[in-house]
Amino acid sequence: MDTRKLATFVDLAQTNNYSKTAERLYSTQATVSKHILSLEKEWHVMLFSRAHRTVSLTAEGKKILPLVNSLLEKEHELQKVIELQNNQRTNSLIIKTIPSVSQYGAFNVITEFAKQQPQIELKFNEVETDSLFDQLADESADIIFTRLFDKIPRFDVLTSEQDYFVALLPKTHPLAKQKEISANMLKGESFLLLDDSTQLLAPVVASLREAGVKPDIIYEGKRIDLILGMLNRGMGVSIMMNKSFDLSHFDQVVAIPITPLKYSRLAFVRTKKNQSSASDQFWKFAQQNQK
Repeated sequence: MDTRKLATFVDLAQTNNYSKTAERLYSTQATVSKHILSLEKEWHVMLFSRAHRTVSLTAEGKKILPLVNSLLEKEHELQKVIELQNNQRTNSLIIKTIPSVSQYGAFNVITEFAKQQPQIELKFNEVETDSLFDQLADESADIIFTRLFDKIPRFDVLTSEQDYFVALLPKTHPLAKQKEISANMLKGESFLLLDDSTQLLAPVVASLREAGVKPDIIYEGKRIDLILGMLNRGMGVSIMMNKSFDLSHFDQVVAIPITPLKYSRLAFVRTKKNQSSASDQFWKFAQQNQK
């Protein structure tokens, strides 16, 4: 049984609001809805009654909730025992990151740490951005590297650098020679955007709508190179973070800052308790080697 779905159920029972639960779990409303629908299908029971944007527990949901709470508590106790045993056996560290990590200085920090600390068994891999906080929650990652638009006081955060939104345009586009543009200048364009799993779709769409632009999104996906390939052939426009892509092989594409600049932070994140020696060593190394 997927405990992430159970945790979503418990949190939604507290908030009665998809948006608030998504925010608290560092997830998306679509993921919250998917988790609940999956549980209802698996258990053959309606857990929530739905009215507009709010929900409330059904009678069946109220009966199930205490049992789910108990199960999650036992699972957490089990994880702590397993973690203790693993830490006693190995000096290991698991770091999971956004897919575009190689474009940022954090990549050099991770690789240099691995070279200087060979006694630590480092496991490092990229995962979908929208699953990173789940990886921390279920303790399948010790540290994550992700993009933040808001403060997250419940976690230890070590900011590596900042990034900002740019418009990506074919060189043949009428705006391609501008030094900077505002979002409202993109009205009427066809957009090629990174999808919700990257955690960038919502802030991009929100920025456009704030500028009075209702985006015509003709492509959503995870692959930056595919979007760059379409732009290189003169198709559409895109908005991405300035450091998240490499135009070396896409010479028909230009990147133009969108003003006013909207920044995100690229940061290492970990929970505030139960850190291993390996995690603390990496944290100290990253603090000393920020550029």
